[in-house]
Amino acid sequence: MTSAPRPTTDLSAADARRIALRAQGFLGAPDRRGGVRGVLRHLGAVQLDTISVLARSHELIPYARLGAVPRKTVEDAYWTTTPAGASPARPHAFEYWSHAACILPVEEWPHFAFRRRAYRARPHWNHDLPDGTYDQVIKQLHTEGPLTSTELGGAKRTSEWWDWSGAKVAVERALMYGEVVCVERRGWKRVYDLAERAIPQDLLHDELDDTECLRRLVALAGRSLGVGTRADIADYHRLKGEQVDAVIADSGLVPVTVEGWSKPAWADPAALATPPRGRHRTTLLSPFDSLVWERARTERIFGFTHRLEAYVPKPKRIHGYFAMPVLAGGRLVGRVDPAREGRTLVAKQVTLDGAKAVPSVAQALVEAASWVDCTDVRVERVDAPELRAPLARELARLLA
Repeated sequence: MTSAPRPTTDLSAADARRIALRAQGFLGAPDRRGGVRGVLRHLGAVQLDTISVLARSHELIPYARLGAVPRKTVEDAYWTTTPAGASPARPHAFEYWSHAACILPVEEWPHFAFRRRAYRARPHWNHDLPDGTYDQVIKQLHTEGPLTSTELGGAKRTSEWWDWSGAKVAVERALMYGEVVCVERRGWKRVYDLAERAIPQDLLHDELDDTECLRRLVALAGRSLGVGTRADIADYHRLKGEQVDAVIADSGLVPVTVEGWSKPAWADPAALATPPRGRHRTTLLSPFDSLVWERARTERIFGFTHRLEAYVPKPKRIHGYFAMPVLAGGRLVGRVDPAREGRTLVAKQVTLDGAKAVPSVAQALVEAASWVDCTDVRVERVDAPELRAPLARELARLLA
């Protein structure tokens, strides 16, 4: 790691936490005029995942910040082109590899040129590709227009999730290269199209060199985090530490020290210029929410150990399959592992940070239930048995 300039600003741990909350859209009045698209552009990346309990993660992200936005409105905001009837249609978002598989603002297409170039230079792949398959997929998209992997010839050869068909391997490779893009989903299926047809012409280029791409992504990460260490900033778009080092001095971010942080930190100067004030959100968070997706940062800022246990064998789970942190008053005050049974939201397991967390957790549960059209909430297990009755009473009061 290269040496950083001497910090000129000292932040308390509480200041850093509030800056991070505001940068992520959880402190202050939400930008309702910007809506879901505003959330996407503010965050810079919204992670996708196949798990759907209350809803899929990319739906939970705007819900957590804006409240009960209809789920169809969320999907339309990502995938509907605008303006209606315009020619050519202009998408708002595309899918690509950022923190993981993410929805990204379409205007950031040029800044992922460095990653597309790196993928084209990869010497090997995990899946074999039969001769001619790649060219055939590109030809089919050119001739027939946007298609799903099923329409291209099938996503899988067998029922095993990893056993992709040749067409699926080819189109995913083309997606990584940037020859193909996904700017639409039908249900949960990617719709693949040629980038030359789907990406606006003013954005369709790989002209930016790696340094310019990285400088932009580091600046975006710093803005979306508010304040972060080198590792925090690198993790946001999954950059390498040395890539961050190469550009951070020219990114516009400024060095700061944060009380209790053992590593140097950088902050968005706009975040430092305005005191972070306003109303705190009370909500359930997706485990893939960018506020908490990096475990070390979550522990450092909130003193909260967060781990997704969906892929942990059931006997070894501590908090549940899809335990969702509960945010209230700018702190993480508990966890809920939810499920749905008809019109009932089931809290299979609830963990509370003491009795003071009961009203907030109850509020978060009732609001989430209403959002997904559930009329009742049932609690199965509370880790602190003495808090089960107070939680039940508060839920009954809110549901009455």
